[in-house]
Amino acid sequence: MAELTSLHIKVGGEAGFGIMASGLLLVRTFSRGGLKAITINDYPSLIRGGHNVILVKVANHDIFATDDIADILIALNRETIDLHKNEMTAGGAVVFDPESFSVVTTDFPKAVTLVPVPLMRLAKEQQGDVLMRNTVALGATLALIDYDFSFLESVIRDQFGRKGEEVVTKNVNLARAGYDFVKKNFPQGYPRKLGPQPVKPKQMVLTGNEAVGLGAVAAGMKFFAAYPMTPINGLLYYLAGIAEKTGFVYKQPEDEISGINMAIGASFAGARSMVATSGGGFCLMTEGVSLAGMIEQPVVVIYGQRPGPATGLPTWTTQGDLHFVLNASQGEFPRLVLAPGDMEEAYYLTGIAFNLAEKYQTPTFVLVDKYICESYFSVDLAKMQNPVKIERGKLLKPEEQAQEMELKRYLLTDDGISPRPLPIPGNKGGIFHANSDEHDEYGYSIEEAHLTKAMIEKRMKKMAEAQKEVPDATLYGEADAEHTLVGWGSTKGVVLEAMRQLTEAGQGKLVNYLHIAWVNPFPVESVKRILSSAKHIIDIEGNHNSPMADWILLKTGIAIKDRINKYDGRPFFPAEIITEISKFK
Repeated sequence: MAELTSLHIKVGGEAGFGIMASGLLLVRTFSRGGLKAITINDYPSLIRGGHNVILVKVANHDIFATDDIADILIALNRETIDLHKNEMTAGGAVVFDPESFSVVTTDFPKAVTLVPVPLMRLAKEQQGDVLMRNTVALGATLALIDYDFSFLESVIRDQFGRKGEEVVTKNVNLARAGYDFVKKNFPQGYPRKLGPQPVKPKQMVLTGNEAVGLGAVAAGMKFFAAYPMTPINGLLYYLAGIAEKTGFVYKQPEDEISGINMAIGASFAGARSMVATSGGGFCLMTEGVSLAGMIEQPVVVIYGQRPGPATGLPTWTTQGDLHFVLNASQGEFPRLVLAPGDMEEAYYLTGIAFNLAEKYQTPTFVLVDKYICESYFSVDLAKMQNPVKIERGKLLKPEEQAQEMELKRYLLTDDGISPRPLPIPGNKGGIFHANSDEHDEYGYSIEEAHLTKAMIEKRMKKMAEAQKEVPDATLYGEADAEHTLVGWGSTKGVVLEAMRQLTEAGQGKLVNYLHIAWVNPFPVESVKRILSSAKHIIDIEGNHNSPMADWILLKTGIAIKDRINKYDGRPFFPAEIITEISKFK
């Protein structure tokens, strides 16, 4: 067998047949063996029916994104063959149930090996049903690549342990049945092998939703409210499951308007609070965001992008809402926006968002997308063990608050930030009006021109203060590369993977990548310095209108003419980026 450095496995079938669960089991199984793994999923906005597919990439080196190919295709129905036959690599293998549908090698444009496994029959022999074929198929696939079954068994025990020993044993037996069948009937196995690593660093497997949730809990979040909406539903499930043991209040409101107002109220009472939503839900939240801006109340908003307009493509991905978040709600007030590009950034930037919200007493956004939210990545545990130090800003101590029965909550200060009381029952003093009308330092409504001007300037001063915290944007790759790609959010991993592949091909100096994670406040000086010395600049975004290029022009005066855009609801793949770069001479 030839040694592989990476392997792509696709699993396809109808919704409801455990396709997504298969991806998670595979990623955890490979990660437990010390390998790096990623899975992304495609599924329609249907509960049952339609076509679901997951793509797992596993490697014995760091990986940042998947390629849109399949070395091994697990087809749980005939439709999977028809839809993905052109993605098979030469010499690939196809696992399918010959007793359910027929497959021949001529179905594929490239030479493949057919691996017929009676998935349904093996499932029934283990007292399983049609929904358990995927577990049999996973065992068969691991046997095909000669991967140690014990890793899958341990993952199954962890995954299904809460359901009791009977369920665990049944699933282990199902996987073992598929594994043994392939070992017996296909002893030659897959012609290429990817085995477990001898050194196994401690890894965790998580989605962007879970990374955001971990970051929020580590940052001391005490209140979370969200109305379900793809792609942030996974964040709801995760936080609902850990709320009691980690000590925060979880609320599922009747709608997004209630959600943002609950969070503002919790923040008023002194709790670090957060909401989560997507485009349609955020439309309903915009008046609440404006209220938070006016009364200078900190709140963190997790915004998971999906394609619009209107309902759009509920279960697909985009980077189309940057302008919306930067400008949402009426009036002028500071809106702080961070855009993580991977699991580690999702964890740390969420923690930073809580600090920024409280220090500058203003709404702060963490802008993610379906690709980041729902993809599973294996991450070294060591990278997730240093939470952000909690900074709560100008909080009045109870004894300071007690000195002022009626408080100048909106005191005019040099930096625009007023000392903030915590109106906790039992604390004396600190009475003020949190007023959505323009107001004076006590919160009383005003209409005088000079006071209005002073209050607007007070709020906007905070933006200048926040600007002082911005770290430099990160440049990846050789400084003197021929092309400098500029991107934000989830384009990061795909561009880095494309760069890794170019380096392997001896073209390491072709491309570097400027990653922007702090959107507002913006790293003006570092971006100007890097782009001013670049040989050729290309903006890359998962949208049609390139809002980041517009933002860079506004902030730095640098116009980016050449652009790579994708707006079909699918993420970028490394090969696409390499192809697009080759068009620029």
